[in-house]
Amino acid sequence: MIEFLNKIGYTIYRIWFYILVTLPIIIFFPFLVLATLGEKWYPQFFWMARNLWATPILYGMGCPPKIKREQRMERKKSYMLVANHTSMLDIMLMLYISKNPFVFVGKKELVKIPLFGFFYKRVCILVDREDTRSRTGVYRRAQKRLNQGLSICIFPEGGVPDDENVLLDTFKDGAFKMAIAHKISVVPI
Repeated sequence: MIEFLNKIGYTIYRIWFYILVTLPIIIFFPFLVLATLGEKWYPQFFWMARNLWATPILYGMGCPPKIKREQRMERKKSYMLVANHTSMLDIMLMLYISKNPFVFVGKKELVKIPLFGFFYKRVCILVDREDTRSRTGVYRRAQKRLNQGLSICIFPEGGVPDDENVLLDTFKDGAFKMAIAHKISVVPI
């Protein structure tokens, strides 16, 4: 009986999460589209994603962030933001933490998610993890975004582990190679 109730609770929790993810996208759709028409508008898109999407999701899921900063990030400086990835909320948390606009490096499979995928492919650096050429192309696309004064955010584990008991999976080295190649500081989160 307890297992059955846990499944019901988990299902309700996930439905609520997807409502919180989708509702702001629908409400602010015209503004989000305008902010993705050109790369120069990306800081406005980032502001909307951070303040009108990520923050309400975190609070709506009952996860108000408590942030302890070891150091402040300088405004107008590019960084390589790296964090482990154990939950879908990690994406919202990264947006919430950084006031400096950054671009996610993410797996191309997420483009298939309705509505979310539309914006994801317009603003993120996509990588096909099975294609060496795609992984190499990330460096070039990252350099372009860094030249625009943006930071890069990557989850070096390559995704959320299938095993819920894994708190920290093996890191892939792409984020660190990229930081060295582009001479930017790595900010562990």
